[in-house]
Amino acid sequence: MSWASPEDIYLSTSLASYLDKKLLVLLRDGRKLLGTLRSFDQFANAVLEGACERVIVGEIYCDIPLGLYIIRGENVVLIGELDVDKEELPPHMTRVPEAEIRRAQKAEREATDLKGTMRKRMEFLDMD
Repeated sequence: MSWASPEDIYLSTSLASYLDKKLLVLLRDGRKLLGTLRSFDQFANAVLEGACERVIVGEIYCDIPLGLYIIRGENVVLIGELDVDKEELPPHMTRVPEAEIRRAQKAEREATDLKGTMRKRMEFLDMD
């Protein structure tokens, strides 16, 4: 039976195995960033090269270019490697310009706010 060396354990539990690979990073505020991992530190602070923010609203999406991007480790929820040979999104998704996705985001946010407001107004009808 062979045991893993300390170097093997270090590489499997750190971001070193993701260096120079295309990643998807999910942030605490819900944003999704795509980019190539160029550097990181012990706090999971990371530097993405060629980064873009992927914004998805319903069945439309937009990749907003960010360039070289530094991410504070405490904001990272999930990091995953992307398979560059596979299509990243389902075929029914439609890519739109940034202005259109911003309008869709605003409309979605307003609809959510309205739903919350209506729910609060209707609470008096709850007869439990």
